[in-house]
Amino acid sequence: MLQCIFLLSDSGEVILEKQLTGHRVDRSICNWFWDQPHSFKQQPVIASPTHYLFQVFRDGITFLACTQVEMPPLMAIEFLCRVADVINDYLGGLNEDSIKDNFVIVYELLDEMIDNGFPLTTEPNILQEMIAPPNIVSKVLSVVTGNSSNVSDTLPGSTASCVPWRTADPKYANNEVYVDLVEQMDATINRDGTLVKCEINGEVQVNSHITGLPDLTLSFTNPSILDDVRFHPCVRFRPWESNQILSFVPPDGQFKLMNYRVRKLKSTPIYVKPQLTSDGGTCRLNVMVGMRNDPGKTVDSVNVQFQLPPCILSADLTSTHGTVNILSNKVLA
Repeated sequence: MLQCIFLLSDSGEVILEKQLTGHRVDRSICNWFWDQPHSFKQQPVIASPTHYLFQVFRDGITFLACTQVEMPPLMAIEFLCRVADVINDYLGGLNEDSIKDNFVIVYELLDEMIDNGFPLTTEPNILQEMIAPPNIVSKVLSVVTGNSSNVSDTLPGSTASCVPWRTADPKYANNEVYVDLVEQMDATINRDGTLVKCEINGEVQVNSHITGLPDLTLSFTNPSILDDVRFHPCVRFRPWESNQILSFVPPDGQFKLMNYRVRKLKSTPIYVKPQLTSDGGTCRLNVMVGMRNDPGKTVDSVNVQFQLPPCILSADLTSTHGTVNILSNKVLA
């Protein structure tokens, strides 16, 4: 059970404070945290003389949660990551000025995301039905009417659904799913073009517009290369644990299905060729980067297989809810 959440700037200033229980946590805990050595502050879980601290650092903002009782550290860290993601989506970026300008919205989001120290509503799609994202119209209305609240007067559609992250019985003229594989590669290559070290961080982003309650299955061609996977709550863990298959009922709209890391690779899907030339004491370095091959992609109405050269993973998506059209897939390498 979390007792308090602080948002700290890169200078140690408390931007926002949210007390979650009746037992108030004093701000002096932030001063103690900030006075610690830098290497100590980088630890995700810290034991202070009076509290357990959980911290996540995003774009110059430190999300610091405090508790005096023992709790699963992964749950606390995952919740802080979700808070950071939701605020980033709402504000279009994380920085000190945007949080101060939208203080009311951030505070309302924390009110809905956690109840008495326990995570409650963390799905971005559901939160957007409850709290309107900031825009020019809402700011003008708050100035004119004097009402700064952005909370809706009606309950979200998920309250009547058997699946908490999906609205009740959505309807679309066309069943469509957007699946995007986004990967960032950090690699070291020697002058001969041989791979020395490589680490890839990727995520599977999905935008679902399907009528009713679909059940989707996503399988990978080579799941053994995946490490440090993190799933959306809609993913059933047992099929992944036994067969490395993602079985899930998707939320309605945009969501991040999973994060993963790839560490063990013998070669990369792109080649790098450096060239060093010298002329009259002036050195010039040219680096040529390109794709090794281009097998193209295969798209079917129900089963979709991605074969994109810059992407480490290739996936196959199956739906048990009739015809599903995969409309886009992009790769950022």
